[in-house]
Amino acid sequence: MVALFGIEFAPEALLELQRLRATDQRKVIDAVEKQLAHEPEKLTRRRKQLVGISPPWEQVRPVWQLRVGDFRVFYDVDSEAQLVMIRSVRRKGRQSTEDIL
Repeated sequence: MVALFGIEFAPEALLELQRLRATDQRKVIDAVEKQLAHEPEKLTRRRKQLVGISPPWEQVRPVWQLRVGDFRVFYDVDSEAQLVMIRSVRRKGRQSTEDIL
């Protein structure tokens, strides 16, 4: 059986999430719960590991990105504690990932 990971939002990520429209908040939360509760470190079409980018927040390496429509959810994983920490929720637009960090 695949382990279930706990999901926590860093205070900054919660603030970013609260600034979104209610429909966008629900879309992001649903995707986080569906995509990251099981095997959050598995590469998929929506998930990728960020290489060579140093985000401006404290993190456990490596940093991952989840694509949710026009939004990017940045997170890291503590495999030992089975915990996913959401570090940031940003709208991507036409900018590069480095630009939105």
